[in-house]
Amino acid sequence: MTAVTSAEQRWKQFHRWGPYALLGISGSLSALTAEEITTPREGTVLLALFAVALVWHGAWTARDLRLQRSGRPGRAWPGAVHFAGRLALAFAMTWLNPFCAIYALLTYFDADRLVPPFWARAGAFVTAVTMAGSQSGGLPPAHTGNWIAFGALFALHISLVLVFEHIGNKESQINRERVDTIDKLERANARLEQALTENAGLHAQLLVQAREAGIADERARLAAEIHDTIAQGLAGIVTQLQAALDSPDPDAARQRAERAAELARRSLREARRSVQNLGPGALEHAPLPEALKETLSTAAAPGDGAPTSQLVVTGTVEPLHDEVEATLLRIAQEALANVTKHAAATRVGVTLSYMGDEVTLDIRDDGRGFDPDAVASRRTGGTSGFGLTGMRARAERLAGTVAIESAPGQGTAVSARVPLIRHD
Repeated sequence: MTAVTSAEQRWKQFHRWGPYALLGISGSLSALTAEEITTPREGTVLLALFAVALVWHGAWTARDLRLQRSGRPGRAWPGAVHFAGRLALAFAMTWLNPFCAIYALLTYFDADRLVPPFWARAGAFVTAVTMAGSQSGGLPPAHTGNWIAFGALFALHISLVLVFEHIGNKESQINRERVDTIDKLERANARLEQALTENAGLHAQLLVQAREAGIADERARLAAEIHDTIAQGLAGIVTQLQAALDSPDPDAARQRAERAAELARRSLREARRSVQNLGPGALEHAPLPEALKETLSTAAAPGDGAPTSQLVVTGTVEPLHDEVEATLLRIAQEALANVTKHAAATRVGVTLSYMGDEVTLDIRDDGRGFDPDAVASRRTGGTSGFGLTGMRARAERLAGTVAIESAPGQGTAVSARVPLIRHD
């Protein structure tokens, strides 16, 4: 861009001061050859024409400076008048002295900036006549040899005009394409800056949404952990303490009180682990089948009216990812808590199946059952509250599912299916 600006500046200086330089060269050569070429009368006329040309260009230069200071664009017709007057002066001066054709060369340099293309070609034709006449011995040609030379030189000048016009058109096209390219690049840069600004806004918005989603996920996790640990532990404690109060046997009442204390300690440990985002304590030192067996044995002690329970493991037992084991254990704890609180079942069976690419956990009881559709519509307390929703949410975090099958008086079956992800 700096090189282009510098070249344009040089051309601008030439168009402003070049005519005076060419007039000076033409005048100097005409004065040196005046005695041999022009008569005294022709010399007087030529001198007058030089004076008119100086005034003509002085008026044009003053107009250019005035427009430059005002910053306003000039009208087109003054340029055409200036071009025609200069062309006429150059032709007349060359008629009187062939060396004045040097002044006529201006047409080749600035015709396209003063007049439309058609008149620029017409001016180039007149200039070709002027130059050919000057180089063939003066205007008009004196004899046949001069006419032949004039014709050849005229053809040469016309050819040069056409060649330079073609080159000029190519340069103009290249300049237009360069300007168009720069304009497109500027527009593309503007769009890119706008896109970057929009992306920055979207990025900030996504950060806010991610932060809010993280807060929501953490709240959901804590709610699930509290429900699966503290809430279930408190329910067990209440059951044991109520049974102790209702028991006439002091030894049995004491056993139930001790069991309530153990449940309280266990619930406290689980609450601390939940706050620290740790897995269930039962999985800390035992695999999933052993943790399920312990959960079954502690869900309710014999003699509490608890159902008889059985754990069946099928397939090849594999070490699972911590999150998979924790999810299945929490689902089992929730399902068994629902059996204890709501089902009034006499038997409950738990089946853990390792099936190649997935693990299934089925909990079945022969309790009173319920209507899943009605429970889903109510979503209030017990199995209709956080329990079923929490089980499904836990499985969905691992791209798994939880299905509930139940009917009033026909027991309940809970089936959880999650991908089998092995421990690293």
